[in-house]
Parts: sequence; structure tokens; C-alpha cells
Amino acid sequence: MEMPTPNAAVLARKARLVERLQRVLPEGAVIHDEAETRAYECDALTAYKCPPMLAVLPASTQEVSDVLRICHEEGVPVVPRGSGTSLAGGALPTADSVILGVARMNDVLETDYANRIIRVQSGRTNLSVTGAVEEEDFFYAPDPSSQLACAIAGNVAMNSGGAHCLKYGVTTNNLLGVTMVMMDGTVVEIGGAHLDAGGLDLLGVICGSEGQLGVVTEATLRILRKPEGARPVLIAFDDNEIAGHCVSDIIKSGILPVAIEFMDTLCIKACENFAKAGYPDCHALLIVEVEGSEAEINYQLGKIVEIAKRHNPVELRESQSADESAKIWLGRKSAFGAMGQMNDYMCLDGTIPVSSLPMVLRRIGELSEQYGLPVGNVFHAGDGNMHPLILFDANKPGDLELCEEFGAEILKLCVDAGGCLTGEHGVGVEKRDLMLHQYTAEDLEAQMAVKDVFDPAWLLNPAKVFPLSVTETRREAKIAAE
Repeated sequence: MEMPTPNAAVLARKARLVERLQRVLPEGAVIHDEAETRAYECDALTAYKCPPMLAVLPASTQEVSDVLRICHEEGVPVVPRGSGTSLAGGALPTADSVILGVARMNDVLETDYANRIIRVQSGRTNLSVTGAVEEEDFFYAPDPSSQLACAIAGNVAMNSGGAHCLKYGVTTNNLLGVTMVMMDGTVVEIGGAHLDAGGLDLLGVICGSEGQLGVVTEATLRILRKPEGARPVLIAFDDNEIAGHCVSDIIKSGILPVAIEFMDTLCIKACENFAKAGYPDCHALLIVEVEGSEAEINYQLGKIVEIAKRHNPVELRESQSADESAKIWLGRKSAFGAMGQMNDYMCLDGTIPVSSLPMVLRRIGELSEQYGLPVGNVFHAGDGNMHPLILFDANKPGDLELCEEFGAEILKLCVDAGGCLTGEHGVGVEKRDLMLHQYTAEDLEAQMAVKDVFDPAWLLNPAKVFPLSVTETRREAKIAAE
């Protein structure tokens, strides 16, 4: 995986940069010792590592503004970092960059139950947003599997989703406004505590922009009333394609479950060994959850069970208690950790039309045999957001490269099926060079023109999202201007 050559002129200015940053940040907020910077050398995509030149941990919007202003004046690249849970290398540093971590920015700034909003600093973890409002029977809907650890900053950057996105949408559907600091230190307010602010939809540009346009320091989020109740049903099949057809039929029926999750046999066994959820021995497992009043739940589950029976499931199991529901979800929420106990793996994030599920699952199985690497499939089946987990041996020469090649074929398959490269993990460095498979050169030029406006010097989150081949002239112009 290619990365740009570090700028020697920037590296030579390290001592001066450290001195300037220490003037505007509290003691201990500037990490410049080489050994200590290794804590920031990668995110959850651990296959690629590079210690940054230094890291900073500001605690306020003003401190972020001061940091960016100084880095802008010094011509130093900045890599924003939330909790480091990115699976696409979104927070991978370059050797001449400053990591700007928002972990210390975790306060709740405002809660307005009447208007159903909460304003938080962007370092606050996803799950703790719900924790701040659950005593009043509210919750924050997006629920990535990493929600215990992932930060709102990263959720906004990658437009994260989660198991319940089928009904409630992803981050962009629950984000009302942001405070963002531009690369030159300018603080801007975009959106606010209301729907559909006038003018250009800049919030839609910011959400999912992967730290390319600015550093989000505060976010105004929509909170919702907790439903009266919720209950999942497990549906087990002996064939992946049949499970895919069942998902398609549930969606076509007009019923809107809060979640439809899919796991294949490899993931089922790993999750069962890890979480002891009582999963059946089968080739494909669906977890379908509905919510509402007891009458609504019974009606919806009745229809879903009726549809499932047409596909001859090997087992149907409705949860009968809160404990059973929690156990069912514990298995699914533990999937990535459970698979990690088996082997090294690369987690992909392609999205496809629901109607293409059977074909794509069949083709992934064929590719697995072709490349000789096992694949565990676990994904949000209701909206077609797939998470194939390719198992490989990081200590075996050539295995990582083989895994990357295999993964690229799966992501191309998703695009060719009418989907896209990413549903919630982002592009980062993992899918950067595949952007040319989804977009034309003209498409990419239009996207880069937006970055030119927000970050003319191309200092924010360098070497991400856009293939290096199409950013070469912009990067050379930046270096020549120094």
C-alpha cells in the first residue's frame, strides 16, 4: 500500500512546531517522544502502521483552532482521530503529520428534550450519548458494533450506521449540526438545532467527508423516544442464498423491521464459541428485530415468520424475554471480536441492492475457493451493507497481499452489482485505489474541487480517499509552494 514520501522540510521543523504547540495547549497535551507516538501509529486497520511526527490532545474548540492555525502556518499535515476504531485506515498517520485526537473533548453541552436534540463534544463515545439521555426514556439511534468505544467525531467523518440503520438511518439522518474548525483555524457553525437549514446543504457535504474538509469539534444530534418494546426472531437456513431470498422477500413485503442481520456458518460458530448465545448449527442465520407496542410486535413478527416459512428454515426462534433478546444480540455484536480469536482478518464494507444478495453471496463463495482464503459473512442485510471478513495469516509472507487482492475483487463485485464501495466504514486508505472503479475521472475531479475550497493546501488527512495517481499534481503544487 503506497503512501507519499514524507516531506523532509516539515520533519526538519518538528522542534519549532512542538514549541509553538506547547504554548497554546496544556501540559501533557503535546506528545512528541518517538516511543509515545507509536500509540497512534494505526487505527483498527492494523495491517498498516506509521508513527506520526507528533500527536496533540486538545480539549476545546479553541484549542483545536489554535492547533490547526499553527499547523497551517507551518505547512504541516494534520490527521484527525476520534477513538481510532476506523476499519479503513481513516486515521492512519503519515510520518510528517500531526495526529489531532479529540478524546479529551467528551462533554455534553446541551440537552433539549422538548425539541429532541443533544449537543455534545465530538470525542464523546456513541453509546454514552444514549447513556446521557436514557433516564428520560430517550436514545441515540445509530449503533455501530464499536459503539462502546467509537467517537461521534469518527461517526460523523465516516457516516457510520449500525444494526438499526434499516429503520432509523445512519449518522447523516440523525445529525442536525456541527461546529467545525477549518485547516486555517477558522471556526464555522453548520446546521443547528433544527431540520433543513436554509442555503446549501453543507452538512450533507461534511458528514462522511472523512476528515478531508475540517475537524468537527461539536455535534448536534437527534434523540428519539425509546420504543415501547422490541423483540428479535432467529431464522436459520441451510443455504446462504436462501437466506438472501428471505431477506429480499421481507423487505418487499412492506414491513420495516428495525434490523435484519445476517451471519454465515463461519461467523455463527465463532460467535457461539465466544458469546454462548445458543445459536443453532446452520449455514446462515438471520436476526430480525421489530419494535413497537406488544400488538405491533406480534403482528410484524407473525408476518415475518410467515414469509420465512416459505423458505423452509431449519429453525425459527422468537425471543420470549429481555434476557433472550440480549443474548441473541450479544452474539451478533461480538462477531468481529469472535472472528479475531480465530485468525487475522480484513473486514470489508461494500453495499449492494438487497435483491442482489443471493448472487453476491454465491460469488463471494466462489472467490473464496479461487483465492484459497476463508470468508465469514456478517452484515446489515436489510440495507445491503455487507461486512465480509477475509481470514488470513499476517505472519505468512504474501498472505496480506493475497487478502487485499481478494478484498478488492469483492468490493468491485459490489459496485458492479449496483452498489458502492462503502456503507459506513469509509474509504480511508483501504478502498482509496478502488475509487476509480466506482467513479470516472470527472467525478473524482468534482469531489476534489470541493476539497480545494475547504482545504486549499491539502493538509487535512493526506493520502486518504482519493487515489494518489489523481492527486499527484495537487500534492506537487503544495510542496512547490513551500
